[in-house]
This record gives sequence, structure tokens and C-alpha cells, in this order.
Amino acid sequence: MNTRSLAERRSLAQWIPDLAFGFENLANHKLRSLLTMLGMIFGVAAVVAMLSIGAGAQQKVMAFIEQMGVRNVIVEAKEANNFQELQKVRKDSPGLTLADYQVIRQNVSDIQSATPRKRFTPAKFLPKPQQDSPVVYGVEPSYLEIGHLRVTEGRFFDETDNAFAAPVCVLGAAAKDSLFGATAAVGEYVKLNDQWCHVIGIVAPQMSAQSDVAGIRTEDMNNLIYAPLNSVRYRLEDSQSRMKDEIDGMYLHLASTDTSATDAEVVRGILNSSHHNAGDFSVIVPAELLAQQKRTEQLFNTVMVAIASISLLVGGIGIMNIMLAAILERTREIGVRRAIGARRSDIIRQFVIEAVLISFAGGFLGLVMGFAMSRLIAWMAGWNTVVTISSILLAFLVSISVGLIFGTYPAMKAARLDPVEAIRYE
Repeated sequence: MNTRSLAERRSLAQWIPDLAFGFENLANHKLRSLLTMLGMIFGVAAVVAMLSIGAGAQQKVMAFIEQMGVRNVIVEAKEANNFQELQKVRKDSPGLTLADYQVIRQNVSDIQSATPRKRFTPAKFLPKPQQDSPVVYGVEPSYLEIGHLRVTEGRFFDETDNAFAAPVCVLGAAAKDSLFGATAAVGEYVKLNDQWCHVIGIVAPQMSAQSDVAGIRTEDMNNLIYAPLNSVRYRLEDSQSRMKDEIDGMYLHLASTDTSATDAEVVRGILNSSHHNAGDFSVIVPAELLAQQKRTEQLFNTVMVAIASISLLVGGIGIMNIMLAAILERTREIGVRRAIGARRSDIIRQFVIEAVLISFAGGFLGLVMGFAMSRLIAWMAGWNTVVTISSILLAFLVSISVGLIFGTYPAMKAARLDPVEAIRYE
């Protein structure tokens, strides 16, 4: 134990003077040291900034997918582009129907809860919306749990409201602001087409998709009005929807994510059979989308790091170049040290320490610059950027490694100098 402690003290005693000497040498050549660091600074900043952009974009998409529910399977009707296309599809398929929904409920045993959905935009509103017209979602009460809704005021409609097609509704956060502004909405009435509906609740804000996500159309999930399915079907639906699907979506909440892929295939098989392979629907499995998005994120990060690492490589070459130049400048110093007893390992350690100090300082300044670039991009472009711990560690460790690798060759070259020739060098 005493022998080991003594060896550790000797090792520490060797490193401390070299560290101090390295700092002193860098401080004596401030401009040269700074110019040598520039490659590392820009390389690390590029890695941090680019990964923050990717992480921010992925975070929003993945949060939206998780909001959809990883234990859910969602069926969406595909809307026809025009009336002629709709007529052609109707020759083979009746569209999504409540009969389809019942057959799926009977044949997929893993379903814990489910709801059909009927969606439409009323032609008339009272009070008039200040923003875009809200979309009406006709769903069953189970959608409260399936859709991860949180009621902030009032209540959500129940089975009794749905059974009697009660003229009630619950407003999304944006729909409430658009229709009523800052005034209270619960207890008020909204006229949708020709039907007055009693506002009984307000739900908390939700995340919306910023772009199309595997069949889910881009829609403001806060600018919605939720109403009982039967109320929408019997009271609110407009006459223009006669040729459209009886329902245009289904939400199936499963007992486990392990069966989501197989249950989705069963659902596809049932609908393909009843729709005669018309291809007028899509089945979305959020669990699969989440796994795919994670793989995409890993690939994106790998590509971004590879691109940004070119700057780190250039920075490493700069360190090697400066260190080789420093050897020529300090040849006499190296010869004196060797002549008074310094070993080759001491010379190697001295120059490796200086290279690592340059890359360490450059890496630290690069992290600061990368974080500032990330904030600047978020402010100027309006993008969501996230600087993660993993990106910081990755960029910093790579910068240190580059300094170590590119500083080793000059250090070994310095150690191989002949002491006598080095002392005589002018």
C-alpha cells in the first residue's frame, strides 16, 4: 500500500510541473494559442448547434406521437381530393362505418376502450370565431382517456349525454379563446350550424403536429370542439356530408404496446375485406412511429456529428501543425532538458499536455459558442432547439481526443531529438 502511494505521489509530482509549464507556454503565446484553438472552437460549436437543432425538431415530433398514445391504434379515413374521386371510391367501398367499428371491437380482444370519431367544420358559428373556424370532433366519452385530455374547467360529457344526443360541447383551449376571448365560456352557448350547444367544459392545451405524421393530417389540436358522437350524427352534421364516411376515424386503446403491431394487421385485414381493398383508410400505430422516429433521430445525429467532425479534424491538423512548428522553435530548450536528465517520456508528456490544454480550452469555448448559436437560431428562425447533455459530452470528448491524437506525433518527434544536436541548434 505504501509503495503504491509513493508511486502515485511521484506520478502526480511529474504531471503538476508540466501542467504549470504548459499553461505558462500557452499564456506567453496568446495569439498563436487562440488561432490554434479556432478549429476546435468552431468544430465543437458546430456539433452542439447542429445536434440542438435536430434534438429540438425530434423532441416535438416524438412528444406529439407520445401524446397520440403508444397503446393506441388509430384508423383514419382518407379524404378524396374531389367529388369524382369520391364517387369512384364509393363504387367499391362504403367508407368507414359504425359496422366496421363494431366488427373490429368484436374481433380484436386486446382493445380496452375505443371510440369512433366524426369530424366536420360547421358552416356557421355564433359567436363568430376570431381566428380559424374550430373543427368539431364527435366522439364518445372514452376519448377523454384515449386522447389524454385534461379538463381544466367544467366537465367532459358522459355516456348519458351521448345516449340522449345532448346538445353539449367541450372547447379546446384555442377554440375557447377564439369564440369567447378572455371571458368565461363554461355555461355559455355556441351555435354550430343551426344547433345551439351548451358549453360544459374546457380542456388544457395540447401539442399539435407541425407537419404530416404518417397519415395524421396537420391540425391545430387546440382549435377543436368536442361533442358527443350521437349529437354530431343526429343534430350537427351538415347535409353536404351524405356521401362522406359515416365515421371518419377510430381510436382503439389496447391493453399493451406488445400487441399493437399484430392488432393493427388484424384491423387492416378486417377493413380491407369490407372495403374491397379500396385503400380509403390508413392505420396508424403510434408505438411503431415512436420507434421509427428514434431510429431516425439516431441516424440524423450520426450524420450531423460526421459532418461537424470535419471541423474538429481540421482543428486537430492545426494543432499538429503548430506543435511541429513549436518543436523547431524550442529545439534548444528540448536539448537542454534532455542534457540535464529529462527522459523521452518527460518530453512526450510535456508536449501532449500542451496539445490537450489547447483542445480543452478550445472545446470549452466551443461549448459556450455552440450554446449561444443554438439560442440565436431559436430566436431568429423560431425553431425549437434543445442542447442535450449527450451532445455536450460528445463534442467535448471528441475535442479532447483530437488534441490527444494529433499532439502525440509532434511529442514523439520532439522526444527523438538528439540532445547534443538539439543544444547546438540555432
